[in-house]
Amino acid sequence: MPPIPGSGLAKGLAVTLRTMTRKSVTAQYPDTQPDLPPRTRGVIGLFEENCTVCMLCARECPDWCIYIDSHKETIPAAAPGGRERSRNVLDRFAIDFALCMYCGICIEVCPFDALFWSPEFEYAETDIRELTHERDKLREWMWTVPAPPALDPGAEEPKELTAARKAADKLAAAQAPPPQEPQEPQEPGTSGPGAPGSGAPGSGGTAAPDSGTGPAAPPAGEGGPA
Repeated sequence: MPPIPGSGLAKGLAVTLRTMTRKSVTAQYPDTQPDLPPRTRGVIGLFEENCTVCMLCARECPDWCIYIDSHKETIPAAAPGGRERSRNVLDRFAIDFALCMYCGICIEVCPFDALFWSPEFEYAETDIRELTHERDKLREWMWTVPAPPALDPGAEEPKELTAARKAADKLAAAQAPPPQEPQEPQEPGTSGPGAPGSGAPGSGGTAAPDSGTGPAAPPAGEGGPA
């Protein structure tokens, strides 16, 4: 059966009429920020303290968009007669996001957890040469990285946390001052040294003088001899 002339136009107008009566769900960006998933691949953040300049991320990057510069630094021996050690010190860590294809290989291969995904996406530039961000900017994006998902409440505590907690408790116990022995309280009126009325030196009390005679006779009329 041949199509009726104008049926397509009628269907299109029907769709338009249906959508005109519905409430708009358009989010007015940037006044309304999008609700992104917590693991959105927005940008890469750098945790500089964990970087050991192993160059593994730069070697594995398929786009060669990671630039790292470093120098060696000699560490003196910790004890007399020990051997000096050398370590790599990071001078530059930059990522060219004009070349990056957000594959995440650099984050996966980092053995020391120095790179993380951040949901931050507002870093557009008018000049493509300004899309190469240095380590200071990558460090700022590190603080926008969401926290990892919580562990299963019934799961065992990781061995690293258990060992760290034991070491912290042992250090706190070693630095704590020794407990003082409690002093027994002395009851008032006791005859111990220094008690009031005991006659001991420094007690503040007075002892009755001993005259060497017997007890004083009671006054007349109070039970004494007439």
